[in-house]
Amino acid sequence: MTNTFKLKKGLGRGLSSLIGDTVTTPKSNKVSISSLIRSRFQPRKNFNKDQMEELTNSIKERGIIQPIIVRKQSDKYEIIAGERRWQAAQNAGLHEVPIVEILADDLKSLEFAIVENVQRDDLNPIEEANGYKRLIDEFKYDQDKVAKFIGKSRAHITNCLRLLSLPSDVIKFLEEQKLSQGHAKVLVGLDNAYQIAKKIIDKKLSVRQAESLVRIYKSPKKFKIITNDTNIKALERNLEEKTGLKAKILHKKNNKGTLSFKYNNTDQLDRLVMVIKANY
Repeated sequence: MTNTFKLKKGLGRGLSSLIGDTVTTPKSNKVSISSLIRSRFQPRKNFNKDQMEELTNSIKERGIIQPIIVRKQSDKYEIIAGERRWQAAQNAGLHEVPIVEILADDLKSLEFAIVENVQRDDLNPIEEANGYKRLIDEFKYDQDKVAKFIGKSRAHITNCLRLLSLPSDVIKFLEEQKLSQGHAKVLVGLDNAYQIAKKIIDKKLSVRQAESLVRIYKSPKKFKIITNDTNIKALERNLEEKTGLKAKILHKKNNKGTLSFKYNNTDQLDRLVMVIKANY
């Protein structure tokens, strides 16, 4: 039988390679469109409306050229790869679709789904990251193994997974494609990630401009130290009288600062400690 998946070259391991890993020869035929069900391992949650409409129109004109990959689940066929084609076929009014039935366990199903979507750039960054996380959490992959399997760098996998630590509101921006992965990377770990994300979106900042904005927020604010306040000086003298040690108060405009005592020997340090304990 002609290998239907030769068009998939250059996709990391590729669907052909994964099919070759199965212990059965793929079987191709046509089945009722209603006999297919969505896979619970499908990492993709959002489908672009314009792209879906284009695919629907294409299927109306030419039919489904590439079969949908499925596995048998009771009296139904669970889709492993090709859910978008299945949905578009329903929109196009088709009653039957071509399938390739293979033998695949849960891990194989998830691997198929990730290869099918990630390497076609069909997933948003959060869907992609969740796919990798499932391989790690549910199937004991590590990041190196994920990177090797997908055909991407370890740094890419790490950066994807870090996006999942963003606040839910920022994650939603990514899912809605209001923020790119490049924008989101610079927000990871920030307490005010949502506020900065809003500024990036509202001002339509480039990734480089977003990086500059984050640097500004990360720069520590410098407050002018008040040194000539008469009340501060009076307080320093009072502390020196109580402790017998030189006292220094550095008070800032934001009402924060430091209090320090200067001692010349351990006896003076002991006296300071005793005064503090006795009074506080």
